[in-house]
Amino acid sequence: MFTSFSTALSALGAHATAVDVVGNNLANLNTPGFKSNAVSFFDLVTQSLGAGLGETQVGFGVGRPVTLRQFTQGAIQASSGPLDAAIQGDGFLIVRNQQGELLYTRGGNLKVSKSGDLLTAKDHRLQGWTIQNGVLSTNGPIGNIVVPVGSLRAPQPTSAFNFDLNLNAAATAGPPPDTFSTSIETYDSLGGSIVVSVTFTRSATANSWDYSLTVPDSVVQSPIAPVTGTLTFDSNGVLTSPTATDPAPQIQITGLNNGASPMTLSWELFNRGTPRLTQFAAASSVAANSQNGGPAAQLIRVGIGDGGQLLALYSNGQQQVVGQLAMASIRNPESMVAVGDNNYQLSARSALPAIGTPNTGGRGTIIGGAVESSTVDIAREFTLLIVLQRGYQANTRVVTTVDEISQETINLKR
Repeated sequence: MFTSFSTALSALGAHATAVDVVGNNLANLNTPGFKSNAVSFFDLVTQSLGAGLGETQVGFGVGRPVTLRQFTQGAIQASSGPLDAAIQGDGFLIVRNQQGELLYTRGGNLKVSKSGDLLTAKDHRLQGWTIQNGVLSTNGPIGNIVVPVGSLRAPQPTSAFNFDLNLNAAATAGPPPDTFSTSIETYDSLGGSIVVSVTFTRSATANSWDYSLTVPDSVVQSPIAPVTGTLTFDSNGVLTSPTATDPAPQIQITGLNNGASPMTLSWELFNRGTPRLTQFAAASSVAANSQNGGPAAQLIRVGIGDGGQLLALYSNGQQQVVGQLAMASIRNPESMVAVGDNNYQLSARSALPAIGTPNTGGRGTIIGGAVESSTVDIAREFTLLIVLQRGYQANTRVVTTVDEISQETINLKR
């Protein structure tokens, strides 16, 4: 009978621990990336009474409950933070704390320090790969991700340009002949602007136009002769000469007044074998144009893109990938130990992490501009809280009952 005291007391301790777990789950209801804990109860060994070989068995109560962290997928919610990142699927972001230890997290509220380090909300350094000498390689070891804060991006000299345009098939050779002109801004090695103009003149030959490429005399020490040539179209308005295999028209620019390096600009008349120029009975006009250079530009902001790429936006409107977040896949994540700040640490029971890029090797993907919500189900936790409270009350009733029986037993001798 008196075994009931220890049995009930073990139950009181177990239910109190379970209430603590539920309380912690509810406390982290709005913690990004938090994974809820579940409580698992198990009974203690039983004793057999009498000689019935187990016909009468009385247990010794309930053991200390085991907590199991459930790494289920949390809801992905869009956020306004450009550096927020949410993991969809398995895996963890890798961080290094102030003591130099590697930790693992699914909390995606990130920020940048004044020195350019990419940090978690609690100042742990994100691990991954950073661009080096203009090249981002994910084949080397991971390290701290450093954002080029306040850096000035070097200009990129133009080497090629193109126009997607139509020349009016109804134009006449005159006199005077019909003409059409357009231009595009290109950049030298110092980021200086050079406007390249092209003038089309209707030729006396059917379905052909003469062109002339020029640059302003004001940007060079000596005037550069125009580059000229002829474009020929067939009866369907398709460019037939030059062909895709012919050398592209080029203009050589030397002796720039600002001291920039000489340039060779190629005019791309074809897009993967398809002519960019047509001749139809419609007004001559440019539909699109582009060139592959850019001036010097100041960094405006950085953000996390899908796939865990760290993107830098510059003042000239161009974007550049300057970093890549690394992810770790752990076969038995429930064995890890929560060490606070949304971080987990490997235990002696944890498998070694497999580190790589997102969406490879069984690792999930990273969604930029979003956060993963906590997996705590408030309705389930409230229900469980009521059940645990009733269990605790029932076991206190056992203690009270056994105490009353004990008093009655003692009173038998009186």
